Amino acid sequence: MMSRARILRRLGFSLAALIGSLLLCQCGTHFDTHTKMIVSVRDQQLLLTRDGAPIKAYKVSTSKFGLGSNSGSNRTPIGELVVARKIGGSSPKGMVFKSRRPTGEILKPNAPGRDPIVSRILWLHGKEWQNRNTFRRCIYIHGTPEEWRLGTPASYGCIRMSSNDVIDLYKRIGVGAEVQVIRGSLKETPAGQLYAGIAPSRMAVSP
Repeated sequence: MMSRARILRRLGFSLAALIGSLLLCQCGTHFDTHTKMIVSVRDQQLLLTRDGAPIKAYKVSTSKFGLGSNSGSNRTPIGELVVARKIGGSSPKGMVFKSRRPTGEILKPNAPGRDPIVSRILWLHGKEWQNRNTFRRCIYIHGTPEEWRLGTPASYGCIRMSSNDVIDLYKRIGVGAEVQVIRGSLKETPAGQLYAGIAPSRMAVSP
């Protein structure tokens, strides 16, 4: 028989998931049910798909602290996520964000001594029990000025991209687009295998 505490935990999770879904379905917001992003921690790459077909792939950086969802761990959550909010669509490339607000400062790629969030923010919401606190942890897909680090784990939990790439991705997806973070290679997924067949010499690397 299920304990009372366990029942309450499940009810709490269901309520949180319901609230999250309601937040995603804002009036006037297009809910994207066609695009999905697969993030490979092994490859440090993100593959964008539409209705299961590969569209484009990008070099990224996940956390240098590994995978996980514990608060304060600075780790990248694994599993099924969704884009809950898009921020910065009207900002110029390189715009620095603090607390998700544009500061007015603009950084060029690989500006020395700086490591803020730049250009665009895709704020993620966890769909599973183990990553349910993703939104509260402020885990994003976002631009980084440290583009020379892309392709290696370098973040503090978020998924980093170059400014050009995150702006391009931002235009291609809507709120509600799914994100799947996997430990293995893109080549182990059906979409990744298809993309490899289309572009074998440029597997999952943004032009």
